Amino acid sequence: MHPAAHAQATPDKPAIIMGGGERVTYRQLNDRSNQCAQLFAGLGLKKDDSVALFMDNSPDYFYTAWGALRSGLYFTPMSTHLSADETAYIVDNCDARVVICSYSLREVAVALQEQLPDVDAWYMVGGTEPGFLAFEAALDAQPAEPIPNEREGCEMLYSSGTTGYPKGIRNANPDRPFGEPGPLVVGLMHSFGTNPDTVYLSPAPLYHAAPLRFCLAMHRVGATCVVMEHFDPERALQLIEEHRVTFSQWVPTMLIRMLKLPAAVRKQYDLSSMQVAIHSAAPCPVEVKRQMIEWWGPIITEFYGATEGHGGTQISSQEWLAHPGSVGRPTYCTVHILDDDGEELPPGEIGTVYLKGGASFEYHKAKKKTAGTRLGDMATVGDVGYVDEEGYLYLTDRKANMIISGGVNVYPQETENQLIMHPAVADVAVVGVPNEDLGEEVKAVVQPVDFDSAGPELAAELIAYCRERMSHIKCPKSVDFEAQLPRSEAGKLFKRRIRDRYWPAAG
Repeated sequence: MHPAAHAQATPDKPAIIMGGGERVTYRQLNDRSNQCAQLFAGLGLKKDDSVALFMDNSPDYFYTAWGALRSGLYFTPMSTHLSADETAYIVDNCDARVVICSYSLREVAVALQEQLPDVDAWYMVGGTEPGFLAFEAALDAQPAEPIPNEREGCEMLYSSGTTGYPKGIRNANPDRPFGEPGPLVVGLMHSFGTNPDTVYLSPAPLYHAAPLRFCLAMHRVGATCVVMEHFDPERALQLIEEHRVTFSQWVPTMLIRMLKLPAAVRKQYDLSSMQVAIHSAAPCPVEVKRQMIEWWGPIITEFYGATEGHGGTQISSQEWLAHPGSVGRPTYCTVHILDDDGEELPPGEIGTVYLKGGASFEYHKAKKKTAGTRLGDMATVGDVGYVDEEGYLYLTDRKANMIISGGVNVYPQETENQLIMHPAVADVAVVGVPNEDLGEEVKAVVQPVDFDSAGPELAAELIAYCRERMSHIKCPKSVDFEAQLPRSEAGKLFKRRIRDRYWPAAG
């Protein structure tokens, strides 16, 4: 199960189609990844050494990933939104011997290089800066033959870093022959029935766990990946029609942006080829999910899990309609809801979500942080939620996002889910801000559809909109407006950047 097998069987089949039109066949993917493996071997890299990627979505991302995977190496994708200091921390923490950067990220890349003089080799894709070698030319100089004794490598991903420096998630890299994927990949493929006829749309950045893992899994079965350089809601619909996409993956922000397209635009694209659409990464507002099922039909599956791989849940459209708001029942683990004393809570009561029975993980060089996720043989990443009587899990929010106002716990996600449905709201973040009497009060930071409409009138309208629909303690006391909220291309909201503006005294 690897691209070399498909390069022999279907050499001219597209392995990658970029949103901008560039195509890469399985023969080309196999040859280029072989050249990359030869480059790594020539640099003296051996099994379990590390390579770091600071790159935009492009075919080169897959050449480097597969080059590492067929060389027994760890490879670490890094968010393109990180600062030089944050990126330097990851490169140092993962012990990367080689760093490959995109020319478009050169400003941060150059500053990064200055902080890390001990890295063996620096490469740049799409152009060069002093101190960087041209990655394309380096591959051109290598033979396209497999290296001797190919072994499976492993990705080493980092948490998003929205609440401090990212944590490296280092799973074991057992000695396996190339083409023998781990259980996570096998489970992923069986869950969604992928096969060589699958055409998979990936609209998110490849530095995120799910898009990267799904794309690589598609290459193992010989499917075609349609990869967007950057997400655009209408362009995504165009690509589904143009390439007869059968399988796609989304985050809730993308679904919201597609739903907010004019009805005439949404109706003009033929989406009938779609068989499976999955979404994850953040809780999806109930009304958004309901509208998506009405639009696309009961083909939408949601899964909940973390980069750590310690367990997960899944729910079909039919199940969700019977349990709206749920993220499903466990697929390869058990779910436990615990209070602050570590006692298991009954159905319906909110607590910290622990999973048991999934993959074991550790945070690299961070034993204390790893220990903080464990309670016996259970693990958590800090999500909060509850289960119903039938064992369906409902997520409330992340514990780190909770607002304590006058002693009452307020979970911002619930308020955000209400506000995002207002027609004047393009995006929203709800945070706790200082209040002398209550400790914290609820504030909404809104990106309006039309920034010219921002002002006291719209703020009052949004507060009233909330107060008609939910408990007043959960409603914003005030609203601020911004032209653009800080989100990654995968829709991840950098909430800490917003919250910290209102807490200068607390640092």
